[in-house]
Amino acid sequence: MNTLATVLLPALPLAAGWAAHVWWLRGCLNTARRDPLTGLRTRDGFTRRATTLLKDPRAVVVLADVDKFKDINDAHGHAAGDALLKATADRLAHHVGRSGVAGRLGGDEFAAVLIDDHGTAADMLAVLHGVLGRPVDGQDPALHTTVSLGWVRAEDFPADDLSGLLRRADEAMYAAKQARAGMRRAGLGWLFATVTGRRAGRSGARQDLPVVGVAA
Repeated sequence: MNTLATVLLPALPLAAGWAAHVWWLRGCLNTARRDPLTGLRTRDGFTRRATTLLKDPRAVVVLADVDKFKDINDAHGHAAGDALLKATADRLAHHVGRSGVAGRLGGDEFAAVLIDDHGTAADMLAVLHGVLGRPVDGQDPALHTTVSLGWVRAEDFPADDLSGLLRRADEAMYAAKQARAGMRRAGLGWLFATVTGRRAGRSGARQDLPVVGVAA
């Protein structure tokens, strides 16, 4: 026993140092996967978690885009715009909960994957849409805007991966924004053509692939 202790004791500081290094690296990785403004996952972190969640047939993919965000920045300043983005992120994360994931894909565009336990996604997202449009706490009451939502049930397109489902949600979101409808669901009808994640009208999009449907 004494011989074993003699061999192991010198190795303890090395093991402790390695454990601390691993902990530090993990912290750096987690930080890199978080958006510094909103605290949400960045695209990479969101993709990793969302891909896992999509194994559940009850998963719903949501894309949210702040309406007229440039106007907010122009009228109230970038600090106010940042406050709006932070409030949007906080509300989205709270609504999604720990069972889902929310991320900031860039600019004023957010994405989420949630698990629809009771088949009430439309009602849940209608509530979320209202919450996201509230004035920002602690800011000028004029600092608020609407948010357009597009969503899709993963089980409606079982052959699609996360990228494909985000594309469909993006199409539905764009339709909601154009129609000022608040939110749209992809999968029930015909909508704009997309290819490689670009909606019709975006640079690089084709016009001969009508693949996405919507419903109010």
